[in-house]
Amino acid sequence: MKKILYTIAAVVTLCLIAGECNAQQQRRQVMLDKVVAVVGGSSILYSEVSEYADALAAQRRKMGYTSDRDPMNEALEGLLEQKLLYNQALIDSVSINDSNISLRLEEYLQSLITEAGGIAELEAKEHMPIFTYREMLRALYEEQAYAEAMKSSIVSKVTVVPGEVERFYKNADKDSLPIIGEQYVYAHITKFPTSLKEAQQRTKERLLDMRERIITGQTKFSVLARMYSLDGSAMYGGEMEPMPAAYFVRPFAEALEKLKPGQISEIVETEFGFHIIELIEKRGEVYHCRHILLRPTFTYEELAQPARELDSLARLIRMDSLTFEDAALQHSDDMVSKYNGGVVSNSDVLARMGMFSGARLTATRFLKEDFSAQGGKSLDDYAALMRLKVGEVSDSFHTTDLMGNQMSKIVKLLEIIPSHTATLEDDYIRLEEMALNQKQERVYHDWLTSKIESMYIYIDPEFRSGEFELKEWVK
Repeated sequence: MKKILYTIAAVVTLCLIAGECNAQQQRRQVMLDKVVAVVGGSSILYSEVSEYADALAAQRRKMGYTSDRDPMNEALEGLLEQKLLYNQALIDSVSINDSNISLRLEEYLQSLITEAGGIAELEAKEHMPIFTYREMLRALYEEQAYAEAMKSSIVSKVTVVPGEVERFYKNADKDSLPIIGEQYVYAHITKFPTSLKEAQQRTKERLLDMRERIITGQTKFSVLARMYSLDGSAMYGGEMEPMPAAYFVRPFAEALEKLKPGQISEIVETEFGFHIIELIEKRGEVYHCRHILLRPTFTYEELAQPARELDSLARLIRMDSLTFEDAALQHSDDMVSKYNGGVVSNSDVLARMGMFSGARLTATRFLKEDFSAQGGKSLDDYAALMRLKVGEVSDSFHTTDLMGNQMSKIVKLLEIIPSHTATLEDDYIRLEEMALNQKQERVYHDWLTSKIESMYIYIDPEFRSGEFELKEWVK
């Protein structure tokens, strides 16, 4: 069951894109709104269903397809699901990041103000004061966040074992198995600048200066985080999702546990770089904190030095004076691949995910889409490989590792595997992902069905005869 949870905020965004908000505004002015459904303590208005249905239709027109389902029925079922998840999240005391919601809300509200031409124009358009509209949007954003957190808490606990993957493959319709695109097998030799210690010291001194400015009241932690932190939390002022200490890497967690609310840590070194941390609040074993992350930076000459070394190695390898395997063993800074001829795998990604015993998950074949921040391999690698024939070695190029550390490398293209239908022997990891998704959907479907049975749900008689994917909605 693949559904997307929509809030009215998301609906309004889609409407703006489709250019249909004015028409909807006119309909709201003449339509007498009414409650068409109730889930737990939450009601669903006719206007919500109508706006969601319009947004679904607009989105599909934009993507070039239609649906056989009545959009009003589909919209109502989506809202029923979201309200149920929201109410269960409140029952289960699921936590969300309030600061994240506030930031997203203000960014969205500012875009609406700009679109309308000013605050007064937006108030006239929505027929309410800006502070009332802001609180209405906040409630919708919070509901979406709770619903998403609730669903995540359900499916994140689902796992699959090898036997389940094998059964999935054997029982799958062979026509439904994915076509695996062209894949690349390659090796690399990496070199970090030799001046790493000096660069690390410069980074520590920058953080110490920031820490002193914050403690002495010259500036705020969140301001410096937004300006300088290299972590994704920078856009939120360095604020991270509240979570137990065990969810952080060990040095970070150990420093966090020593802090009292409002205190700022000394410099903390992790595999991601160097941090200073401020504890905002602690509730039981859950820590709410913000941090600033910096990594060593280098001068042009410091970066050029390892590149020159690698270009010299590449020339020797092309002259057959040195094998790539020996060069990797003797010179590469990658402690995982250097003992395997430099062959690149996804072991760094697995380690970052905490799968240290994931030998069966290790892969050395990479699709084009694997060369991205999400896929774990650098686009720089892909660009270098595209200029090579099988067996050739690249010139040196500048790039970063998974943690964002600057380095130079050379690559050798070992093999190109043509596009093919997925097989258990060659594409286990991708089949495992499909099996996991299928199991997650089944577990979620069973959970949702059981909650529908136990939670109070009322649907207006006018809508009960509609087409629902889950017949249990109508009691």
